[in-house]
Amino acid sequence: MKRYRSRIQIMADILRAIQRRGRARVTHILRDANLSHDRLKRYLAELEEKGLVVRRVEGEHVVYGLTERGVRFLLEYERVRRFAEAFGLEL
Repeated sequence: MKRYRSRIQIMADILRAIQRRGRARVTHILRDANLSHDRLKRYLAELEEKGLVVRRVEGEHVVYGLTERGVRFLLEYERVRRFAEAFGLEL
């Protein structure tokens, strides 16, 4: 049975994609997080609104970077994920 990702898992995937590159363009995040363009734009807007990512224009490109709050979120998400996994649970 195929299991779908939760909203929080998708957000964590987006943040990880940005973290891996230091800063990332939309096309890189699309590929790494495996999302459609429309869904990614909605998630990025929400993550920006919550202060987890910052949007910058560099030349002709829009890039996203993690804020300190975004880094903390990822650290805590991973900690909770490992804790749940230790008890045989999935987030």
